[in-house]
Amino acid sequence: GHCYYHGNVQGYPDSSVSLSTCSGLRGIIVFENKSYILEPLEGATSEHKIYRAETLKIAPGSCGHQLDISAMRADDNDTSHHFQAGRYKRETLKTTKYVELVIVADNREFQRQGKDVEKIKQRLIEIANYVDKFYRPLNIRVALVGVEVWNDMDKCSISQDPFTSLHEFLDWRKLKLLPRKPHDNAQLISGVYFQGTTIGMAPIMSMCTAEQSGGVVMDHSENPLGAAVTLAHELGHNFGMNHDTLERGCNCKASTDKGGCIMNPSTGYPFPMVFSSCSRKDLENSLEKGVGMCLFNLPEVKESLGGQKCGNGYVEDGEECDCGEPDECTNRCCNATTCTLNPGAVCAHGLCCQDCQLKPAGIPCRESSNSCDLPEFCTGASPHCPANVYLHDGHACHRVDGYCYNGICQTHEQQCITLWGQGAKPAPGICFERVNSAGDPYGNCGKDSKSSFAKCEPRDAKCGKIQCQGGANRPVIGTNAVSIETNIPLQEGGKILCRGTHVYLGDDMPDPGLVLSGTKCEDGKICLNRRCQNTSVFGVQKCATKCHGRGVCNNKKNCHCEADWAPPYCDKPGFGGSMDSGPIRQA
Repeated sequence: GHCYYHGNVQGYPDSSVSLSTCSGLRGIIVFENKSYILEPLEGATSEHKIYRAETLKIAPGSCGHQLDISAMRADDNDTSHHFQAGRYKRETLKTTKYVELVIVADNREFQRQGKDVEKIKQRLIEIANYVDKFYRPLNIRVALVGVEVWNDMDKCSISQDPFTSLHEFLDWRKLKLLPRKPHDNAQLISGVYFQGTTIGMAPIMSMCTAEQSGGVVMDHSENPLGAAVTLAHELGHNFGMNHDTLERGCNCKASTDKGGCIMNPSTGYPFPMVFSSCSRKDLENSLEKGVGMCLFNLPEVKESLGGQKCGNGYVEDGEECDCGEPDECTNRCCNATTCTLNPGAVCAHGLCCQDCQLKPAGIPCRESSNSCDLPEFCTGASPHCPANVYLHDGHACHRVDGYCYNGICQTHEQQCITLWGQGAKPAPGICFERVNSAGDPYGNCGKDSKSSFAKCEPRDAKCGKIQCQGGANRPVIGTNAVSIETNIPLQEGGKILCRGTHVYLGDDMPDPGLVLSGTKCEDGKICLNRRCQNTSVFGVQKCATKCHGRGVCNNKKNCHCEADWAPPYCDKPGFGGSMDSGPIRQA
C-alpha cells in the first residue's frame, strides 16, 4: 500500500518533511534551519529515535565527475528566433518536468542488505522519495517507474572501478533495460565499495539520451538518505549541473555546517538537501539547449511505485485529478479531498486546460525550444500538450549551419565557445588534420579496442580533438583543463596557431575536448563514433520522401506538415502538424 509522504510542519511555512511509514516511521524533518532524522530503534517495536542530521556519520567521498562545463550559451544572432527562445525559456522553466526513473540494485547491494528483496525495494523507493523532494523546488518531479534487484547475479559487470562499472551499466541499460521498460533515466545503487574516494559517477548533459542517461551510486551510509543525496548529485550531472566550486561563487541557502548544497564536489555530513544558484543556472542553460527533451510527458502512473494516494500530485487510476494535499492545493477545478473534478469542470491539469475547460485544437502549447525542436499544439480532445517531438536525426538545423542529433544542434563553433568562451571559433581544417593525425593524448580520434589513442584518418580529423582559435587565454571549463597550442608552418610562409584542450581526468572519462557526436564535419556528413559519416545513415532523406515536399520528418519518423496540409503524408489539405504534435492552426 501507500506509505510515502511529503509535507511541512504546521505553522512553519519554510519547513519540509519527507516520511515513510512502511516499517515504522522514518524520514527527515527540516524547520528553523535545522534538519532532524527520525527512525525506528533497532529491535524495538514501537520506539523511535530522533536526532540532528549533523550527527549522522558517513564515509566522506567525492563524485567522480571532475569535469566542470559551466559556460554553456547557445548564441544565435537571429532576433526573431531570440524572441521565441526567450518566451520558450520562461515556459520551459515554468512547466513541471517529470523524470521517469528506474533504480537498479546490484548483487552486492542485495548481499549487503540481508538478501531480502522486499526490504531492498522499500529502500530504493525511500531513496527515490527523498530525491523527488530535493528536485521539487526546481519544478522537477522524479517519478519512480521501476525498481530491479539483481538477486541472482549482476546483469553486467560491476567492479571497484567506478568508470568501467558506469560504462557497463549504461551499455546494459541501452541494450537490455530500455527495450523492455521505457524510462528517462536509470541509476544503479551499488553495494560495491568503489576505489579511491569516488561514491558516484555520471556523464554530464546526458539526460534523455539512450546511450548515457544514467549513473552509478555507492550505497555508502546506513541511512538511505546518504545514497539519495549522491543519486540527486549524479542526476544533477545528467541534467548538466557542474560542481559548486569556490571560483564559481555560488549562492547556497544552506551553510556548510547545515550540509551545504547538493552539487558540492564532495559531500560530508550532515547531508546537503538543497540546490545552489549555480545548479539552477546550469539547469536553465541545459534546458534551453534541448537537454531533457523527454521530460514533458506525465509519467504512466498506473505503474508508479510507493503506492497510490489521493494528494500526492499524480493523477492515478481511479482519480480524475490530484492537486496535492488539501492545504497545498490551489487548483479550483479539482476537489483535493476526493481527487474528483468540481461540478462543471472538464479538466483540472495540463497545458491545454484553461479555466477547467479544454482549449480548442490548434492553440500552441509548447513553442520550439531550439533550432532542432518542433512546436506542439492542443488537440482539442485532451487537456495535455502532446509529448515533445523534434527534428529527425541528421536533419539540417533551422537557421544554423549544422545537423540535428538527439534534438540538439551541435556545431564546432558552439563547442569552441563552451571550451574557450565568447569570441572563440573553430580553427582551419589543417589544424584538425595535423594535430589529430598524431594519435597521442592531445590529438586523437578517441581510443581503440586496446585502449590506446587512435590516429584520425584525414577524412575523420574534424571528429577528433576540437581545434579552436580566439576566446579566453585558458579554457573556461574548470581548474583541471589546460590549453594545448600547436603552431603549424604554412608553405607560403607564416604559421597558424591551433588551440586544443587537455583535461586531466581519469582514463575513461568522456573527454570534453573531443568533438561531440552529431557535429557537422562536412556538407552532408556528421561525426558519429569519431568517424565523419554520411547523414544518410539516419535515413532522414528516405523518411522525408513520404512528406511530399510539404513537411519535415520528426524523431518518430512521422511527417510534420506545413500549415495547409494534413498529416500523415502532407498530401491532402488540412491543418498542418503531425500525428504527434497536434494541428498547427485552428479550424
